[in-house]
Amino acid sequence: MTHRITVVGLGVGELEQLPFGVYKLLKETTQPVYLRTADHPVVSELATEGMKFTSFDSIYERHDRFEAVYADIVETLLEQAKQEAVIYAVPGHPLVAESTVQQLLARATDIDIVGGQSFLDPMFAAVGVDPIEGFQLLDATAFRVDEAQIRQHVLIGQVYDAFVAGDLKVMLMERYPDEHPVTLVTAAGTSKQHVMTVPLYKLDRVTMLSNLTTVYVPPVTEEKALNRDFATLKDIIARLRGEGGCPWDQEQTHESLKKHLIEESYELLEAIDLQDDNLMIEELGDVLLQVMLHAQIGLDEGYFDIRDVIGSVSDKMIRRHPHVFAEATVDSAADVVANWQTIKSQEKPERKYLLDGVTKGAPALMRAEQIQKKVAKVGFEWDTVSGALEKVQEEIRELQEAPPKEQLAEFGDLLFSLVLVGKYMGLSGEEALQLTNDKFIRRFTRMEQLAKRPVEELSLDEQDQLWNQAKQEEQS
Repeated sequence: MTHRITVVGLGVGELEQLPFGVYKLLKETTQPVYLRTADHPVVSELATEGMKFTSFDSIYERHDRFEAVYADIVETLLEQAKQEAVIYAVPGHPLVAESTVQQLLARATDIDIVGGQSFLDPMFAAVGVDPIEGFQLLDATAFRVDEAQIRQHVLIGQVYDAFVAGDLKVMLMERYPDEHPVTLVTAAGTSKQHVMTVPLYKLDRVTMLSNLTTVYVPPVTEEKALNRDFATLKDIIARLRGEGGCPWDQEQTHESLKKHLIEESYELLEAIDLQDDNLMIEELGDVLLQVMLHAQIGLDEGYFDIRDVIGSVSDKMIRRHPHVFAEATVDSAADVVANWQTIKSQEKPERKYLLDGVTKGAPALMRAEQIQKKVAKVGFEWDTVSGALEKVQEEIRELQEAPPKEQLAEFGDLLFSLVLVGKYMGLSGEEALQLTNDKFIRRFTRMEQLAKRPVEELSLDEQDQLWNQAKQEEQS
């Protein structure tokens, strides 16, 4: 049987700000009193009046992470409550930014909450903000930059030293301008309240940091910073497609955008081949634009929106990576691929035949690679590349001997066999042909540069000489 745990909020100020009921409870209790931390103005004043307590400050010194500290405190309190009723006193209000209290509530039923003033009221007063405008309260020790709503007021607690402030600064600078003003408020609502506003990049240079320090980050108003936010892109696409938007965007359908998605994808591949980071940023943006347009069309038609798209891929990644998000174990990348295929086949039971999932809209060479990889999984392949090479020779002979009406089919058989050779050698037919296309363009362009008159006026021998010269230059 567990005895009652009474959780008391000590408020944020000095003793005269402590509610009389809380003061009386702490002064008159015969139960043991435990403090999450003794580093609080009220504690020192109550101690001078003879209050006895046990502080958990020593637990902070035993652990490197706050999660472990809080877990240790909770276990200690639950064990003590098996023997007798206890009082657990925390700074501020017990239900505001108190992880230990939330954990206690999740694990025990005999818990009373006795309020105290949270730091939020004096914090808003210190920075002159009306919370009705919308705000977030976050923990610096568990801060994730993508959680920050840059259009809202953001309060970040637990900025207790320069190390935490430094980590917080680096993360915030991913979303906010370096010069964005931030306000540090220490001991809000007390006679020792200290308020300082600095540019974001100086956040970790402030010397007055303590466990009573909270950072206020005002909403972003700069257009350049707002344009980096996903919500802005979503709003832009909605406006383009909406009333008073762009006639071209308004006319687009899933079908009309197909060619644009293909074009943008190939432009991205070119940027990757060029290893041009700035060009990759631009081309990735163009691909994302196509995704956003399709999602907006889905929303306009009432079938789906971008959240459905994101939710679908998130669910899929979690489901297909049980070695990361669940209890499965893998020893190699091959195990990952095997697990992926097994899970994928369970997700799509409607596919009756092995090649049902081959993408019909993919480029022909890429589609041939997909086909050959799938049939290889059931053993439909030669043991070595020599069999595939012999097949190429066979297809060449058949092409040479084929009548005109059969040449297209035989030419396709030859290409399919060459792609199969690439599979055995670990080479992509699509990438190989693109590489050769680029090489041909470079050499022919150089041939035109070397020619002393238009290439169409040159004989084949003259063209061939210039071609060989361009080839030698490239190889030297």
